[in-house]
Amino acid sequence: MPTTDITIGCGDGRTVSDLWQTPPRPAACLVLAHGAGAGMRHQAMAAIADGLEARGVATLRYQFPYMEKGGERVDPPTVAQAAVRAACAEARRMARGTPLFAGGRSFGGRMTSQAQASAPLDGVRGLVFFAFPLHPAGKPAAERAAHLEAIDIPILFLQGSRDALADVGLLRSVVAGLGAKATLDLVEDADHAFHVPARSGRTDAAALGNILDVAAEWMAGRA
Repeated sequence: MPTTDITIGCGDGRTVSDLWQTPPRPAACLVLAHGAGAGMRHQAMAAIADGLEARGVATLRYQFPYMEKGGERVDPPTVAQAAVRAACAEARRMARGTPLFAGGRSFGGRMTSQAQASAPLDGVRGLVFFAFPLHPAGKPAAERAAHLEAIDIPILFLQGSRDALADVGLLRSVVAGLGAKATLDLVEDADHAFHVPARSGRTDAAALGNILDVAAEWMAGRA
């Protein structure tokens, strides 16, 4: 679907690319960060943006500085969080009063939550995580979620039940500990990339469609 290319500054002379995508009359806007291994133009990111547009939600996808330079090592948190803030500010300008949300896939969602925990993102009403990386694969732990307690806006976790980076029991405990502000939508049989096996009787596209239905409805309920 049609997108608008944008370049924004994110501190210390750094600039990154953004993609603005919107339906004619959006009900909400999501600032959408990519994961650690693939940038904003990856097919998984495009599928999320296209699906949300079809459901009445605008998106601003953006690159982190390391990805903009073609690097493999992710940015330090301070640099990544500066990019989150710059993207949110640009989305607020582009959205023109449309209710604003922020989040992203995996690493991008975690950098967004860290930024929000450090200092609230101006105008952002809630956070949407696509496969929050609770811990490294094979090393279940909940330390990465400690900062979420400092967040006082609603949070939506969209997570696969077979996600190697989020033990289901630990994640349920984290969400329960966050109280009413946190919602978990668990996708049965899905992994970290929201791939579902053939034996599940569903396709990846169908699973993603269900995820995006939940995300769009959740944002509409908080707009």
